[in-house]
This record gives sequence, C-alpha cells and structure tokens, in this order.
Amino acid sequence: MKTTVFVRERGLPPLGVKVTFTEAVSKNREPFIQNGTVDIVVATYTINDKRKKVVDFAGPYYKTGQSLMVRKDDDSIKSKDDLAGKKVCSVEGSTPAERIKTEAPKAALTLFDTYGKCATAMENKQVDAVTTDEAILLGLVSKKKDAFKVVGETFSEEPYGIGLPKDDDELRTFLNDTLEQAYEDGTWAEAFDATLGSSGVEAPEPPEVDRY
Repeated sequence: MKTTVFVRERGLPPLGVKVTFTEAVSKNREPFIQNGTVDIVVATYTINDKRKKVVDFAGPYYKTGQSLMVRKDDDSIKSKDDLAGKKVCSVEGSTPAERIKTEAPKAALTLFDTYGKCATAMENKQVDAVTTDEAILLGLVSKKKDAFKVVGETFSEEPYGIGLPKDDDELRTFLNDTLEQAYEDGTWAEAFDATLGSSGVEAPEPPEVDRY
C-alpha cells in the first residue's frame, strides 16, 4: 500500500484547485514534506513524538491499532504470542515494523516497501503473517476475503494524522477545521463506509482533533 500525498499552490487551496498526487513509501514521508516535494501527506500516518520533531500534524482523523493478518486457512497464529519462529512481514520505515521487534522478538522479520508486497508474499507462503495497523489489514482483507483474515487483539494505539511542514500553523488550522466539518456533516462517516466499512466494520466515532 502506497502513501498518497498532494502538492498545493502557495496559500490555502481554494475550491476547485488542481491537486497533484505523488506516491511515496513510508520511509520517504518526512523527507518529502521537509524538502517541499509535497505539501501534505494523507496516509496511514501515525502521529508520534519522534515525527513531530521534524513535521507537524493535523488531526488525528482516525485511531486504530497494530494487528496481524494471516492466511485464512492458518489456525496456528491467533495473536502476537504465537509468532515465535514465524516469518512476519511489514514495511520498511514504519512504526509497526519497529514495534513487532519488541512485541515478538523471536519472530523473523521480513521488510518490503509496500504492504501489498507483504500480502503477496504471504499468499505465496513466503511469510506466515503480515503486521501493521488494523485499518490497513482490513483493507487488504476486503479485497481477498477468501484468502486472508485478521486475528488477535490490537496491541498498540495508532492515531492517524495529516503530515505537513513544521510550523505551518495556517495550513494546520485549515486542515483541522476541514476535518471537524467532515465529522459534523457526515462526510467522514460516508468515507469510512465506502472504504474500511466494506470489510463489515461499522464506522466508529471520529477522534477529537488535537490543536496543539
């Protein structure tokens, strides 16, 4: 799964402005914001203190947690406690890749640049499980319900935010205002139902925006 970002013209984007989309992998997100390749990153982008040292965030707009996806016919893995000796796939530069080293130190970690490649590797039995945020895994399951399943309880809290340049207070305020409007007018719930909701999950209450 690739990160989607857009580049805006200087100043806040008016209605109808042309948006340029750029693809990036997890490890490129902060550099792309810092060097001006993009203006914002809209992705499964966890807000954390390390990232906030170099970029700012609007949101959060969704909260999830790290989980596991396995082949549907595999009953040997029911939680992170079953990963010893198993091959687990995640994405280079991601928060889940770092966390699983602590949560399951006896697992063998394989890294790719996208979760789609992890899913393909698992389907081909090159790895036994894929770990990342449950939201991403549900998206993968929704595309191949007969091949994959999500197992176990989540074992982290991942607040997703919109990444933007450090100290761009005007843009952050604009994005936070836009998010809150989407919460209130139902746009956020509609977007959830059209994406993650297709896996059978009901839309939760959106999280409170952190105007730090």
